[in-house]
Amino acid sequence: MTFEDVLAGWLVKQRWFAGKGRTVHDLAVVADTEIVPGDPGLRHLLVTVSHGATSDCYQLFIGLRARLPARLRHALIGSFEGLQVYDGLHDSDLTRSLLDAIMADRTAGALRFCRIPGADLSWAAPGLDSLVLTGEQSNTSLVFGESAIFKVFRRVAPGPNPDLEVAAALADLGSTHIAEPHGWVETRIDGATTVLAILSRYLRAASDGWSLAATSVRDLYALCAAGGAAAAEAGGDFAGEAERLGVATAQVHADLAAAFGTSELEPEAIRELAEQMFRRLDMAIAAVPELGRYADRIGDAFSSLAKLTEPTPAQRVHGDYHLGQVLRTQTGWVVLDFEGEPASPLAQRRARSSPLRDVAGMLRSFDYAARHQLLTHPSRVSLEPVASDWVQRNGEAFCAGYAEAGGLDPDRNAVLLRALLLDKAVYEVIYEARNRPNWLVIPLESIADL
Repeated sequence: MTFEDVLAGWLVKQRWFAGKGRTVHDLAVVADTEIVPGDPGLRHLLVTVSHGATSDCYQLFIGLRARLPARLRHALIGSFEGLQVYDGLHDSDLTRSLLDAIMADRTAGALRFCRIPGADLSWAAPGLDSLVLTGEQSNTSLVFGESAIFKVFRRVAPGPNPDLEVAAALADLGSTHIAEPHGWVETRIDGATTVLAILSRYLRAASDGWSLAATSVRDLYALCAAGGAAAAEAGGDFAGEAERLGVATAQVHADLAAAFGTSELEPEAIRELAEQMFRRLDMAIAAVPELGRYADRIGDAFSSLAKLTEPTPAQRVHGDYHLGQVLRTQTGWVVLDFEGEPASPLAQRRARSSPLRDVAGMLRSFDYAARHQLLTHPSRVSLEPVASDWVQRNGEAFCAGYAEAGGLDPDRNAVLLRALLLDKAVYEVIYEARNRPNWLVIPLESIADL
């Protein structure tokens, strides 16, 4: 068995592997950089995975030991030439070298470790441990102590990284709604500078929006099961936070506009946007025929969008906005992960779009927060109206906060927002069919309601 065979057997099982459902024709190591020599050793690999006509590039931090301690057995990749090969990001004996390299603006082979000028790294004391966070799907993040988070982009592509680009620009503006970056790691792929990882401030006392919303929903369902109540009457009512999140979203959009400029989508561009939505709908129906029963209703919304005759504002947006991308801190909401939808081309993720695309993403996330707990709930049928009430209440609160803080008024742009909501739900149908078939009912039922 070759080293590439060992890697391939492990790679296809990882949550962040984007080629699920596609045949792997070939795996090749295209770059190999030694970061830490000896035993334990750490190497950085770039590997390309071919799926026939297409290929993806992934980065791996490979740990090497003659004997693997019990604490690292879960990270084992395999054995090769008498050495235990494992995911080195789980080894705090090795990851400290990555932090030290950023602090020192060090270079290792083709890798360049960069520190943000003026970044305060006084917290980076010797012996600071790291811990890989659970829950991420497309990337891997580890926390150093309680001060910084190191986000590693597993699938990489040449060119600017929107997450670093946006976070650095908003930090320069003094935005209070982002976790400012401290440094990054980069290399060159196909002649273009490519960001591999970002070191940012870690918000240790924060709670993510999905968990807060899920708690609100759970409390409401329990209260209803005990005798009934509306969302507004539940002790864990989320509407106040939803409104504050809408305000924060509008302020982030204002900062994005200041940093990257604005333009307008003219009627011709709006028609092209509608045509793209129709194409995605056709693809989704081909993959999930059940969606076909709603084709006319969805198509009507897209046709209404195509008939708009007035231009609409466009700017840089988040692009993958949902409750899992926001944190509630003691001082307010913070927005994370500005890289956009990972499966989309880089040019598309950096392009200007309607800010209501982010609004639609968050509204769909509210719907998910309410519906996913109904999937296995014994009182699902009786709780469906309660779920709809929760979604409507929090969606209205979010939109009110967004509009009052200067965002593009969702009520006055209902045709555009409706089309964006349905387009997002169509995307979700494809995603759930490929990755979480048990959740497919969520976007399908949402489309029926929309």
